[in-house]
Amino acid sequence: MKEPTLVIMAAGMGSRYGGLKQMDPISKEGEIILDFSMYDAMMAGFKKVVFVIKHEIEEDFKKLIEGRADKYLDIKYAYQELTDIPKGYSVPEGRVKPWGTNHAVFAARHLVDGPFCVINADDYYGPAAFSVMYDFLSNLPEEEEGKYKYCMVAYNVENTLTENGSVARGVCSADEKGYLARIDERLKVMRHDGKIGYTEDEGKTFTDLEEGTPVSMNFWGFGQSFMRETEAGMEDFMEKAMKNPLKEEYPLPFTVQRLLNEGKATVKVLRSPDRWYGVTYKEDKENVVNALQSMKDKGIYPEKLWR
Repeated sequence: MKEPTLVIMAAGMGSRYGGLKQMDPISKEGEIILDFSMYDAMMAGFKKVVFVIKHEIEEDFKKLIEGRADKYLDIKYAYQELTDIPKGYSVPEGRVKPWGTNHAVFAARHLVDGPFCVINADDYYGPAAFSVMYDFLSNLPEEEEGKYKYCMVAYNVENTLTENGSVARGVCSADEKGYLARIDERLKVMRHDGKIGYTEDEGKTFTDLEEGTPVSMNFWGFGQSFMRETEAGMEDFMEKAMKNPLKEEYPLPFTVQRLLNEGKATVKVLRSPDRWYGVTYKEDKENVVNALQSMKDKGIYPEKLWR
């Protein structure tokens, strides 16, 4: 069994936040959120990291990594480029938006040769998620009973909210054995009247979600087969994209759901009790800074992650 690889998607712009939030220092030591993810991954057992970035941020991004995390982890870089598409297709005129999270994974295909985990660069996931993920991937058969064996880490919805607005969350439904049945994307999830729910009419009405409802935070575990399936699906995606060439995206859960629908894969829903933190809005930053410093004060993290 090959060592699992951690793939970190860091090419996107934080449009609502107003900048490259992946590169925004979040601690007194100048650490960014993904420093904590890499530290937690390293402590769980991960040794190799592949960053998916854009060439435009390469120089500044590498300054945050070199001489720090790369002293302990084998770090590689992949580049998400609009022109990295199947032969016979061209980038539509006016298209500047990246092709989506599945395309980001596709960009790392030449650097991943075994089981791998995929996360966002700008989310704090906590130690538990990396621990259960590494254990799963370290014992991952390529197939079992004729199906690919994948996994995801889900969080309790109440542990993923912000006080500063709504968030988009993938609400997960699992069967009695704990395998993913489907993910329903809810674009405006928030607290309201002492409850948690989502609105589809700008807050006029809400559909409530119970505390403990599992939601996806883009923390996935795959075998090498997922790279093959992603590449195979790129051509179908490009056909679809040509109908809405400036906005269409290739989201990672799209391929997951396709494989579930086709009966080609199972996805074990692993659970994390940790609190998720992220900077969805500028106002979130103070809460994240305080939370991570509190964890350092409690000894969960050293005062300086990379010595």
